[in-house]
Amino acid sequence: MTIAIIGTGYVGLVTGTCFAETGNNVICVDINEEKVHKMQNGIVPIYEPDLEHLFERNSKAGRLHFTTDLKSAIKDAQIIFLALPTPPDEDGSADLSYILGVSEQLSLLITDYKVIVDKSTVPVGTSEKVHAILAKNLSPDLFDVVSNPEFLREGVAVEDFMKPDRVVIGTKSPRAQQLMRQLYEPFVRQGNPIYFMDERSAEMTKYAANSYLATRISFMNEVANLCELVGANVDDVRLGIGSDLRIGKRFLFPGVGYGGSCFPKDVKALAKTAEEYMYDFKILKSVMEVNRRQQNRLVEKITNYYGDDLRGRTFAIWGLAFKPNTDDIREAPALHIIDELLLLGAKIKAFDPEAMHNVKEIYPESVELTENQYQALEGSDALIIVTEWNTFRTPDYDKIAKLLNKKTIFDGRNIYSLEQMKALGFYYESIGRETIHP
Repeated sequence: MTIAIIGTGYVGLVTGTCFAETGNNVICVDINEEKVHKMQNGIVPIYEPDLEHLFERNSKAGRLHFTTDLKSAIKDAQIIFLALPTPPDEDGSADLSYILGVSEQLSLLITDYKVIVDKSTVPVGTSEKVHAILAKNLSPDLFDVVSNPEFLREGVAVEDFMKPDRVVIGTKSPRAQQLMRQLYEPFVRQGNPIYFMDERSAEMTKYAANSYLATRISFMNEVANLCELVGANVDDVRLGIGSDLRIGKRFLFPGVGYGGSCFPKDVKALAKTAEEYMYDFKILKSVMEVNRRQQNRLVEKITNYYGDDLRGRTFAIWGLAFKPNTDDIREAPALHIIDELLLLGAKIKAFDPEAMHNVKEIYPESVELTENQYQALEGSDALIIVTEWNTFRTPDYDKIAKLLNKKTIFDGRNIYSLEQMKALGFYYESIGRETIHP
């Protein structure tokens, strides 16, 4: 098939590259000329494990193309994916201006039958809005609009796309259903399901899935905070409840709150949809409130230890991306922590394996970004761990002790064992576990 992908952000680029890997001819469109030029020259604009390899292979094979020309990109495409940003407005609702604007352009360019696919995360009813815009200038037999939400986890997105748990496709059109099944069959050869449903149900599925996962995270953060008060160990509690098959083990790790491009905006958007339908979605409101509080948890621990005036204090932060194996810092808890510490007068030295270039744009002078994780420790009063990169899990503890002014660690991801910290003589605070005193 020939496929057009409109938008080369995280979702669009992974989607286009993976479709090319199964033999499709893929044309990716973006209005950013500099970005397109880089991709035409083999430069991948985001960090995602395994993506660069597939990108290079399919570009060289002539199956993956990049352009700024929308008209030429869609000319021979049978399926057009809309992978455009839907940032939150001030009221929490999703901004659909990019999707609706491109739909307007498509209505003037399409001359033969196309399937228009909403790949972006969009509120319930968006496919109907896209359909209405296209129908202003196009005959109904020239297009179908499909909802096909993505379920990609940053850091393992290529694996998630190539071997999906399930594929969700919202359409009432038999013609569109046949094309979409043909497109996705190579990805579900092991028997994982393709679920066909109506468009509104597909749109709701995406928001409900992310909101439920965010709820699990907030629930475990609440449990962790209570564990500290009652003297329980959240690690043991997590194992105890995660072994229950009705609950499962995933998304039960406490920490400093969720972030990224999906959970924060999707929870807000679903809550806004509920509000528009006059429904009081109390759980989602609590999830957002817990997450706001949890992002401040490490700062509270630090000020309880040092006092509210942090002038003259320097802190080393390990981890800036919202999760490991990505350079994405959107809604990253690290940014909130940095902002709070700077307001209290502290100096910050930070390191992240992939996200440094993005953080530098936000803090060009106020945060010192170091060449490696140990350089951040030099002259710092304490180490703060915010993102659980593997490179931080088994560090040189002797070097940490030597470089820090005092052997003090605030761990927002519980990556070190209490027994080890006790044996090494560190002051160690984590989430939902006892504090270790040297």
